[in-house]
Amino acid sequence: MNWNKLTSGTQLAEIKEESAQQPILIFKHSTTCSISAMALSRMERNWSDILGVKPYYLDLLANRPISRQIENEFGVEHESPQVLLIRNGECIYDASHMAISFAGLQQAV
Repeated sequence: MNWNKLTSGTQLAEIKEESAQQPILIFKHSTTCSISAMALSRMERNWSDILGVKPYYLDLLANRPISRQIENEFGVEHESPQVLLIRNGECIYDASHMAISFAGLQQAV
């Protein structure tokens, strides 16, 4: 799995544009949280590029303001860990904590 790092709020406009061509996953990860580490590991172990989703990784501790921008931009209350699936500039699926799974993402696509 090749993560694209989300490190700038300006990338959100690019993500919205990209999502018109293919679904985009944003994974919000807290590097000090064991639940977040488990959710990330499960996603990576089950990931398949065949799904056609471009994955972005947000380190919440290093980039907390971007998480607030995501909340405002896509209307999804912040949680950690959290995944959002963006298509055509809108969040069409989100999950947090133990509900994060590749299977759930697959169904949403």
